[in-house]
Amino acid sequence: MAAEIKPATASSSDKFSSTKKPVLLSKLEGCNDDVNAAIIIPGEDGVISVCDDRTVRVWLKRESGQYWPSICHYMASGATALCYCVETRQLFIGVENGTVSEFALATDFNRMTLVRNYSAHQARVTSIHFALNCEWMLSIGRDKIFQYHCSESGRRIGSFQSEAWCTALQYLL
Repeated sequence: MAAEIKPATASSSDKFSSTKKPVLLSKLEGCNDDVNAAIIIPGEDGVISVCDDRTVRVWLKRESGQYWPSICHYMASGATALCYCVETRQLFIGVENGTVSEFALATDFNRMTLVRNYSAHQARVTSIHFALNCEWMLSIGRDKIFQYHCSESGRRIGSFQSEAWCTALQYLL
């Protein structure tokens, strides 16, 4: 038995249908393991990525048009989550052992300085969010706990125990 796939035709009333295909603009090469998170640096030709090989990389686009790491920092265990605050250049990295590390990223994106470590979880950190309006670092992990810490003092403010792994975090004002 043979099958033929015919292209779908878009009706005139369907404004979301398109025959255009996504185009690969750039490719980042150099990670040796699974990439767990990546974000585009707003206002820059750059990307921050975290990987199971314990690396945090800050990739900047060079004159050649290719992205090369300007920073390759090794964490104590696999880097699993990240959050970057553009206004303050604070970078939060969650790792496999439950720690969240806060870094200050230099204006030229060539250096990151450790500010503090938060002993936030007993297992893999799955998501982090930084709430600039109240200076809180919120995190969730596979230990079924939601935690929030004051980023000014580093102290834990509160937590919530859920019934299952926490996998996604969103904070809205």
